[in-house]
Amino acid sequence: MLQPLLRFLADLAMDKKDRDRFEADDYRVAAAALMVHAALIDGAMSDGERNRIVGAIMLRFDFDEAQAKDLIAAATEAEHQAVDLYRFTSLLNRKLDEAERQQIIEMMWQVAHADGRVTEFEDNLLWRAADLLHISGQTRIELRRRVAERGTLGSRDD
Repeated sequence: MLQPLLRFLADLAMDKKDRDRFEADDYRVAAAALMVHAALIDGAMSDGERNRIVGAIMLRFDFDEAQAKDLIAAATEAEHQAVDLYRFTSLLNRKLDEAERQQIIEMMWQVAHADGRVTEFEDNLLWRAADLLHISGQTRIELRRRVAERGTLGSRDD
């Protein structure tokens, strides 16, 4: 319980230069890579999906737009090099508690819903990512419902 607070305080204490440098074992890259994967899984990243990723990163990591775009660039590179989701989910399992891992799934749902519909590919990806992050099916479905109810959808397709 204390670990997330300590990590948050450490993130705040980093100077801008350190915050903009993303190492291979940076949980922020792993989280962003999963969002990028969700955006790309149906063939192409829409403007809505890209904007949703930028917004989620800015909110979650207290980044400005330039920092968010730098993280997305690092995450996109990592996502292209990855052979599976395990590279990202295993890192997130080590670095984040359950509530924080649920936030990652929620952000992925926001990305999946950003273009107004969730494809079967996106739905399957979220199922697999949630399973690898040890998030129950019930919680995964509740997170999807919560995203839809908050109006992050262009239309309700849940």
